[in-house]
Amino acid sequence: MMKAAFYQFNPDFGCREENLDKVFTVLKNANTDLLVLPEFFATGYQFISREEVASLSEKIPEGCTTQRLVNLSREKHMYIVAGLPERDGDRFFNSAVIVGPEGYMGTYRKTHLYLEEKLFFMPGDTGFQVWETRIGRIGIMICFDWFFPESMRVLSLMGADIIAHPANLVLPYCPQAMPVRCLENRVYAVTANRIGEEKRKEAQSLQFIGESRIVSPEGSILITAKAREEALMVTEIDPEKARNKVLNPLNNLFKDRRPEMYQNLTELKP
Repeated sequence: MMKAAFYQFNPDFGCREENLDKVFTVLKNANTDLLVLPEFFATGYQFISREEVASLSEKIPEGCTTQRLVNLSREKHMYIVAGLPERDGDRFFNSAVIVGPEGYMGTYRKTHLYLEEKLFFMPGDTGFQVWETRIGRIGIMICFDWFFPESMRVLSLMGADIIAHPANLVLPYCPQAMPVRCLENRVYAVTANRIGEEKRKEAQSLQFIGESRIVSPEGSILITAKAREEALMVTEIDPEKARNKVLNPLNNLFKDRRPEMYQNLTELKP
């Protein structure tokens, strides 16, 4: 058994150091093996110019956000997955890092960009990845990636026990859909969403829906936060359960797959 957690809160846009300080204060007494933080947890989400993106994006892993997360991971002996805007030369990505007691472990760049993210960020080029850790195999997707069932399926086929899911959800569907995503792949998912509102553009208000949650391989909601509350929530999970894909004596979720019948998934043009 291990402990998994999320921290749901309302970051102030552009106040990176203040947001980091708040998170670190809240986590001072946290006791967990895995912590998932929201998408863009230290910067806020609603960018209005490329110059603004450039000013708040960081190189990974040498940027201050990643380095502070590494220090916290070592101090608390836990793994952390967190979303941040990444700078790579003159390109910018919506990214998430995974760090642990051993230091920086890797970066995932968001595959499916949502709405105005397409104006400022490049489509992710890392592909989906799974990291082997002492607490289990951790895969990452970011926010809108959930809408595409291929995201969780490929991570599950790659051996993920737990899908870490930093998010800034504004659409209402994800909290209800994650039990299905977990059930059809028999994996855990930790969705760390944010709360609050950003209205930095005329006539465009973003209301973040909260409802962060941890879901089991059976599709059960183990813990969930309310729509408007700040919450650090922790629960015990057993990664070994995610490795059992047997449904009954004659059916195995992955062995019964027939990939030769699914070719149209990649061959059909949109």
